Amino acid sequence: MTSLSRELVFLILQFLEEEKFKESVHKLEQESGFFFNMKYFEEKAQAGEWDEVERYLSGFTKVDDNRYSMKIYFEIRKQKYLEALDRHDRAKAVEILVKDLKVFSTFNEELYKEITQLLTLENFSLNWQHQLCKNPRPNPDIKTLFTDHTCTPPNGARASTPVTLPVAAVAKPSAYPPLGPHGPFPPAVAAAANANALAGWLANANASSSVQSAVVTASSIPVPSNQVSVFKHPRPSGGLGMMDYQSADHEQLMKRLRSAQSVEEVTYPAPSQQASWSLDDLPRTVACTLHQGSSVSSMDFHPSHHTLLLVGYNGGEITLWEVGLRERLVSKPFKIWDMAICSGQCQAAFVKDPSISVTRVAWSPDGNLMGVAFTKHLIHLYAYQAPNDLRHHLEIDAHAGGVNDLAFSHPNKQLCVVTCGDDKLIKVWDLSGRKLYNFEGHEASVYSVCPHHKENIQFIFSTAIDGKIKAWLYDNMGSRVDYDAPGQWCTTMLYSADGSRLFSCGTSKEGDSHLVEWNESEGAIKRTYSGFRKKSAGIVQFDTTRNRFLAAGEDSQIKFWDMDNTNVLTTFDADGGLPSLPRLRFNKEGNLLSVTTADNGIKILANAVGLRSLRAIETRSYDACRATTEPLEMKVSGTVVANISSLINRVEHVDRSSPAKPTAILNGVDPIAKNLEKPRVMDDASDKSKHWELTEIVEPVQCRVVTMPESTDPNSKVARLLYTNLGAGILALGTNGVQKLWKWSRSDQNPSGKDLKATASVVPQHWQPNSGLVMTNDVSDSNLEEAIPCIALSKNDSYVVSACGGKVSLFNMMTFKVMTTFMPPPPASTYLAFHPQDNNIIAIGLEDSTINIYNVRVDEVKIKLKGHQKRITGLAFSTNLNIMVSSGADAQICFWNTDSWDKKKSITIQLPAGKAPSGDTRVQFHSDQIRLLVCHETQLAVYDASKMDRIRQWIPQDALSAPISYAAYSCYSQLVYATSADGNISVFDSDTLRLRCRIAPSAYLSHALSNSQAVSPLVVTAHPQEPNQLAVGLSDGSVKVLEPLDSEGMWGVTVPVDNGMQSGRTAASSTTSNSAAEQIQR
Repeated sequence: MTSLSRELVFLILQFLEEEKFKESVHKLEQESGFFFNMKYFEEKAQAGEWDEVERYLSGFTKVDDNRYSMKIYFEIRKQKYLEALDRHDRAKAVEILVKDLKVFSTFNEELYKEITQLLTLENFSLNWQHQLCKNPRPNPDIKTLFTDHTCTPPNGARASTPVTLPVAAVAKPSAYPPLGPHGPFPPAVAAAANANALAGWLANANASSSVQSAVVTASSIPVPSNQVSVFKHPRPSGGLGMMDYQSADHEQLMKRLRSAQSVEEVTYPAPSQQASWSLDDLPRTVACTLHQGSSVSSMDFHPSHHTLLLVGYNGGEITLWEVGLRERLVSKPFKIWDMAICSGQCQAAFVKDPSISVTRVAWSPDGNLMGVAFTKHLIHLYAYQAPNDLRHHLEIDAHAGGVNDLAFSHPNKQLCVVTCGDDKLIKVWDLSGRKLYNFEGHEASVYSVCPHHKENIQFIFSTAIDGKIKAWLYDNMGSRVDYDAPGQWCTTMLYSADGSRLFSCGTSKEGDSHLVEWNESEGAIKRTYSGFRKKSAGIVQFDTTRNRFLAAGEDSQIKFWDMDNTNVLTTFDADGGLPSLPRLRFNKEGNLLSVTTADNGIKILANAVGLRSLRAIETRSYDACRATTEPLEMKVSGTVVANISSLINRVEHVDRSSPAKPTAILNGVDPIAKNLEKPRVMDDASDKSKHWELTEIVEPVQCRVVTMPESTDPNSKVARLLYTNLGAGILALGTNGVQKLWKWSRSDQNPSGKDLKATASVVPQHWQPNSGLVMTNDVSDSNLEEAIPCIALSKNDSYVVSACGGKVSLFNMMTFKVMTTFMPPPPASTYLAFHPQDNNIIAIGLEDSTINIYNVRVDEVKIKLKGHQKRITGLAFSTNLNIMVSSGADAQICFWNTDSWDKKKSITIQLPAGKAPSGDTRVQFHSDQIRLLVCHETQLAVYDASKMDRIRQWIPQDALSAPISYAAYSCYSQLVYATSADGNISVFDSDTLRLRCRIAPSAYLSHALSNSQAVSPLVVTAHPQEPNQLAVGLSDGSVKVLEPLDSEGMWGVTVPVDNGMQSGRTAASSTTSNSAAEQIQR
């Protein structure tokens, strides 16, 4: 069937589903073979309608297609046969035996004979398996043998109901995350949630039914462990409770099945598009070498400051490096902070042998803490305050013997530390040093731990030196898994960055190394990567990056693999000098790779993006002292900007975790620090050429800009702007209620269609379906001058919900057709946000200051939240913290618990003196799901949502004094883009809120418009995969995409660090003296 015909079938299916022609829908699904409706299949199977189950399945696979299809058909016909016997319908049972089950006799004759013998039983009944119930009821209500039967225990606890069909045939049901016993949503079944959390890893080994155990075992017909799909043209399911028939994607279906998609949701999302890649994406160029002198034992890059490298050494020392500056920021030799916390055994160990080494260093997910594990008893936690300011936070005598690994986790919404050691234990500690969990079960020293979570289920994988892999839930109930690691010795486990794929790497005592990917749904090895030498003298170390590559150090080389290919992709010796088994670590972006050298150094490898990043951070002395000098002038593109210090503006840093009371900070300067500064000496004169420069983009030739075609509309302003989740399109909502979509696709300018992603180098297409429909919101009863447009896009890009003063409309993104409308005013909707874990749930902010938690599928408001005084202007979810944050036109921020929907706290943002608490306030979570960006016309602020405290603030003034119109994080949350009412676009470092680049309106607007205040950016959004691409929506209705030049690669450069403070100085002309210390920013 041609692609066009296939798309036509999907459109027909979509129409039939929308018009409720249920029988026709499933008939076409079965006859076309292009969409396997898992929900329908499971409903019929659980109802025992086996004839319909087999008829539907026959459209996708036949009995003899493969062993897996044979097993599915056998299970179906066996159930049908057993139920006929239960009804005492001997004639029907014989018919099934002769016509349906006879085909399996050639594969297992003994099995067929055993089944036949059931005909001789006089009292065959479902009560037979009922005999094994611990609390049997006299007359159990059992309708089908499809699932095992157990009577409900007296205390009302729900018994598990294992499914006998193969996992790949029927997805296990999963429920919406539990929201408490009195919450607005039905509670999830705990047993099902736990089963789904670790899939096959935590599967109950005794889950087969008693009938099958006695007569027909589940393994009667063997199935290869790597056997998967049986369908010709499978389609995934899940979503908004309605259908979106688009192009088929077999791999996506199987991934959905393995991850146990909810059977209550049915959506047919667009296929995921994997970005193209090449060997140039791998960091293989030696950028620099760091020399320490001690042997490196562990390394970890900061989660958001991607050039900050934490290193642990075999001498017990830790060092923090700024690799962009090739500078050692701080070193901490080992010492016991408090001997009183050390046990007698620990003290005796140090008396006997005072030497100690670091076994593991690790950053916390938010980058505020660093953990260090040692070869004797102890772990240290440091609070990271500034690049040269590491404060003692916590010392724990954690294990008897060595502490072999340390990791951070987040069980029960609480940041914790997980450790393991030679005492065969895994322990979980809170940040005050209290032991929360103590996991026993390993029979040898525990080598590594790997905390992770699936949906709301938190768990830990652990490996021991006897090769055992175990998995633990945070419940002190013992191990859920007991598997053998390849090699059966020292193994480390890691997840891919998106958490969807699990890998392990280890070495046996004989020196054989094994790098494998695990199939979590089956607890089995999915693929084994080749390329290691026959024998290794030690333990091979590995890492993953960008959800695409694996790297391991072996044979004095770095070996790279594509995750989807078992053969070595390439090898690299880093220009020589590597030890036989080098240690290595990627930064989060995957553009830098640190690797140890044979002479106790570290080489930093980079790709093209990483090299540009490193070059941008100019080397300068950290010991230089400053003296007060005159303000700078900076010459940019022939224009002299006097007193450029005004552009740096005010940054306030509040550290409430510090025992010292915060001091007032003006323009980023701590008065105490200023008074303690030493005068600059003449020897520092050579530093004048190394001052940081603020990047000013003032000419069109300094950046790349593309304007969306057919976007300008003087009668409509761009009120909301979104990239599609795949990054291939932009969606704009105007103040007239009309939505426009632009897509980057194959064209004369882009003939290969490479990446099919948004870019400023190619003009996209204004996209509309063949029907010519326009996505227009209900504005019949709206005053467009007062209406607040709002929009949200589903995670799979299939649906968009929006409103503009009227009803909320749900649009199909493929057809532009309105699927449904809901929530008619008054009050009107003012903000929309999909729940991150359920596309059926939408949080709707309203004009009357309330928030509705609305279930689209059942068309029901589950709960109404009240806490604001004026209309809702922003909503954001954190899955890590299980909270929703709302913001309003009352300048308030409210934190809501998404389990109970109780309000945890309400904060009024700090406004300038005399400013009334009004104006739109917007919120967005950092990629770490902990830090929160808050945007108001008077300020940008960053909050720690776990503490619900503000930690940083930037206030417009002087040269950038215009009100802020919008702000957004870049895709990896490294940058913050902010637009101002005067047309300026500011780019900040997200960690510090320090200005690094200003894009003037003259750079992206025509000359006539740039000199006019009539046109300005109202909204900004960031590309979901390209950190330096942004799009702005303007007051004249136009939309523009901006990117830096290829030669630059980024917007400006990071402000260098000096003694915990970052320089606010800009480059001066050669005749201008250095800037004053007053312009230094903390």
